Amino acid sequence: MSEIVVISINVAKPGKENELADLLSSLIAPTAADAGMIRYDLHRDLADPRTFAFYEIWESRKALDDHLSTEHIARYRRLAPPLLERKELRIMEKTN
Repeated sequence: MSEIVVISINVAKPGKENELADLLSSLIAPTAADAGMIRYDLHRDLADPRTFAFYEIWESRKALDDHLSTEHIARYRRLAPPLLERKELRIMEKTN
């Protein structure tokens, strides 16, 4: 089975970038313990500091689905809406 690559882009509402940065950063430690996680890196756009991106690699789609069902992701989903201007999630299969 192929690895799954996820690009998750979160753009903060003006003035909410520090709160969003804290919320996103809070996902790193618990996600490190998620089964099937290979890589989970948070990045901040140099040209637009309101824009954050996670670059993720998962062993399988099941590992990603299990991650998306965790309490730390549920917490993010509860707290993020008032901080977000927009969000984009791309789930891809590694081809080589």
